[in-house]
Amino acid sequence: MNGYLDMELLRFTTAGSVDDGKSTLIGRLLYDSKSIFEDQLEAVKAASERLGNDELNLALLTDGLRAEREQGITIDVAYRYFATPKRKFIIADTPGHIEYTRNMVTGASTADAAIILVDARNGIIEQTKRHSYIASLLQLDSVILAVNKMDMVDFSEKIFENIRLEYAEIADKLKLKKVFYIPISARDGDNVVHKSGKTPWYRGETLLSLLETLPIREGLERLPARLPVQYVIRPQSDRFHDYRAYAGRLASGSFRVGDKVTILPSLTESTIKAIDEADKSIEEAFAPQSIAVRLNDNVDVSRGNMIVKSNERPHLNTNISLLVCWLNHRPLSIGAKYIIRHTTDEVFGIVKDVYFKVNINTLENIIGDKFVKINDMAHIYIKTSKPLKYDYYAQNRTTGSLVIIDEVTHETVGAGMIVESLEEQTFAI
Repeated sequence: MNGYLDMELLRFTTAGSVDDGKSTLIGRLLYDSKSIFEDQLEAVKAASERLGNDELNLALLTDGLRAEREQGITIDVAYRYFATPKRKFIIADTPGHIEYTRNMVTGASTADAAIILVDARNGIIEQTKRHSYIASLLQLDSVILAVNKMDMVDFSEKIFENIRLEYAEIADKLKLKKVFYIPISARDGDNVVHKSGKTPWYRGETLLSLLETLPIREGLERLPARLPVQYVIRPQSDRFHDYRAYAGRLASGSFRVGDKVTILPSLTESTIKAIDEADKSIEEAFAPQSIAVRLNDNVDVSRGNMIVKSNERPHLNTNISLLVCWLNHRPLSIGAKYIIRHTTDEVFGIVKDVYFKVNINTLENIIGDKFVKINDMAHIYIKTSKPLKYDYYAQNRTTGSLVIIDEVTHETVGAGMIVESLEEQTFAI
């Protein structure tokens, strides 16, 4: 059991157009890796028969909502878990429809990699570009272009190669980090878990083999140290009369006893006296550990503050430039006041301007269009009531992201990524 708990965890998201076979692919991964229970398999067999399928419909393993089964589409983000002897996995199965763009952003926001499916018969389409843009926007480390339904094109090497070359141009313009290309048939299992004899020209890995060896988002501990304070621990007891510690989860970096630190936003300085984890003291802590830090000085620290190394300060500003995905049916309102939730902090913010909207089908920036509605992606500028302590999203996904909340309904209406300049996300294809 300990070996299982200690295994690496890879989070990946799947995306593609409707009927490209995302649900079937995930079902095939689960089925061929023997990651489904017997009762689940029996239920899928029965459902397949009810729907008039002659063979096992693996898509039914993931299309869990009745509305999804009836329409044959994926509506919400569905998280699936499975494991092989080499690694654990969490899959975010996200919708392909444009009206569910916000769901894909949600599913991809915590992922290490994205599998983007392309129908071999249709090649690269607008949805492929849209999903690739989001993968680029969210700084995913790896993108796997899975060219599905190769059985429908007689496993043609030429068709696969043409799709690979066309996508390589898109990947280059979007500055995708690592891109892998695999010809598959999710329905029949070719190159998903087992190597296919129908593609002798393909010398790469199977999809599962690649997923087992992809680099996991690492290096959190090598980033600048960031401890958003969640709670001040001050026991009211004789035994711990003088105990005062500042608890939170290390968003990035590491701390050692003796490190010189700065508390933001006050810019007060101190040094680390002790680091506590659960019921023991440790000399050093690394992200993403949850710890409590004791300081040598009796300084004013509260929830929403951030403790950083004095030589690794983040940005401290009230003027914030954001790429936002709008999540609510009520459109964004310029001049309106919203609640901004960033790490453990909560402040008010006013939307000052919309620089441009992004047409995520053509990847063009629409200058002058300031009407931001649900599923729109836009570059906006906000002014906050107190300074945020942030890094740019490209450097740190935790301290570089925030959510926008309606102050009346308390609904989450926007998800934002803090960016440095307008040019940073200017893509054109």
